Amino acid sequence: MRLPDRKKYVLTLAALLGAVFVWSGVAPRDRGVWLLENALTVVGVGILVATAKKLPLSRVSYTLIFLFTVLHVVGSHYRYADVPTPTWLDLVLGGGEQGERNHYDRLVHFCYGLLLAYPMREVVLRIGDFKGFWGYFLPLDVTMSTSMLYELIEWAAAVVFADEAAMEFLGTQGDEWDAHKDMLLASVGALIAMLVTAAINRRLQRDFNREWNESLRVKEPRPLGEEEAARLIRQQERDAAAAEHPAAPT
Repeated sequence: MRLPDRKKYVLTLAALLGAVFVWSGVAPRDRGVWLLENALTVVGVGILVATAKKLPLSRVSYTLIFLFTVLHVVGSHYRYADVPTPTWLDLVLGGGEQGERNHYDRLVHFCYGLLLAYPMREVVLRIGDFKGFWGYFLPLDVTMSTSMLYELIEWAAAVVFADEAAMEFLGTQGDEWDAHKDMLLASVGALIAMLVTAAINRRLQRDFNREWNESLRVKEPRPLGEEEAARLIRQQERDAAAAEHPAAPT
């Protein structure tokens, strides 16, 4: 199978994202909200650019990141609470009932897990060299923890700035369980992404079962905790004694 030129493909995605970003910055619904929403977008894109040479991602990962970022940038233009959404989306995410709440933010939180768990998995595997079960669990764990971190950032911004833009950035829309639902949707999206990835790998990877079982095998039978601390202390004492009384040359 012949793949498209990687550099041209990534540059095309970057150009398309740049166009969407410029569009979003032209007369947004609320300039303050737009700035708050896109602060992390700029940081994230900057990290991707800075690591492009040492850690270039796959076309799949860049495509998924592109799709999520476009969804987020569109939300920043209209304000999440005012994004034009189809009726079916409100019905699905509203539990079958169409109310006054705009559920576009729910969609984006779900897509955070669905679209970004795989790029997180790629980074985890290539840096940490995790195998089997841990190569699927850790991206899910990272997705859940960063989703929680984002909710804390929203809360901190609302407390620090305490203005209308900050409250719009918080985006609860009157739902006291908003943060919990957002984190749940991100987690469900990531779980789906990892289950699909595992299913594909199980079909294509010959040693999938062996690697999975090996990843769950106990590698260190000895307890850690206080036993390990005591062992390290004894090792330090031996090293200190050896330094004070070096062995005589032969």
